[in-house]
Amino acid sequence: MHSIKGGVMAKAETETADHGQTFGTEGITPMERPSAVTRFFMGIVNWAEKLNLKYAIHGNPPVYDNATFPWSKEIEAAAPAIRAELDKVLLRQAELPSFQDISTDVKTISDDNHWKTFFLLGYGLKSEQNIKTCPKTWEAMQKIPGLTTVMFSIFEPGKHLPAHRGPYNGVLRLHLGMIVPEAEPDQLAIRVKDQICHWEEGKVLIFDDAYEHEAWNHTDKTRVVLFVDFVKPTRFPAKMVNWMLMNLAVFTPFIREGLDNHKDWEKKFYAEAEALRNRS
Repeated sequence: MHSIKGGVMAKAETETADHGQTFGTEGITPMERPSAVTRFFMGIVNWAEKLNLKYAIHGNPPVYDNATFPWSKEIEAAAPAIRAELDKVLLRQAELPSFQDISTDVKTISDDNHWKTFFLLGYGLKSEQNIKTCPKTWEAMQKIPGLTTVMFSIFEPGKHLPAHRGPYNGVLRLHLGMIVPEAEPDQLAIRVKDQICHWEEGKVLIFDDAYEHEAWNHTDKTRVVLFVDFVKPTRFPAKMVNWMLMNLAVFTPFIREGLDNHKDWEKKFYAEAEALRNRS
């Protein structure tokens, strides 16, 4: 459901691009996708990434100044309402899926059960049930132009996501701090290229996950952010190519696989909730 953007490489090349972005991450082997359709699609992605770098409206920094996106203030203003809905979701934290249970490609960087997710939107595909659970979160997300992915990203104690890059630079990533334990600076952070950033509750962090990045929670408490991807602002012709890819990606096998996995989890999760209500 989230494979092409979820922080896992889809390309084997380690060629260095302009601005320090690389088309691959040293030491991580991408999962093989032998389908001819997938190989064709990824060939277009390689070409599109170069266009996105060249025609980026706001340049290509690893981490953005929030002032670049004035709507980010509205997202921060909605943080208390979003947090209230998150608290209800976390009552069933143990039942939430690990990221690799939804997107199997994530196994290249995470194979434990300490990175849990709760999707509202993945690659433009909605989880209607989860949106009903978090309506104010969904309402706030409509402020973001080019929205493609929305989920709660839950790092349980001790989780460390190794250095990797997102497989497509046509989107940017936003983290809204939800639950950020008090910790020493080196215990809880995210590195994007050569910048170390720290989450703050109620504050937005916007970065380009096509740069190598890693994140860690070396505390004994859970860290949660609202994890959002949105289309990177570009000029023609990159804008047109990017639009095309965003609309075609849903037909690729790894996105369909993730969608099916999420539907299976969702059906079970809400069936169990209904059973609990009936017993009550």
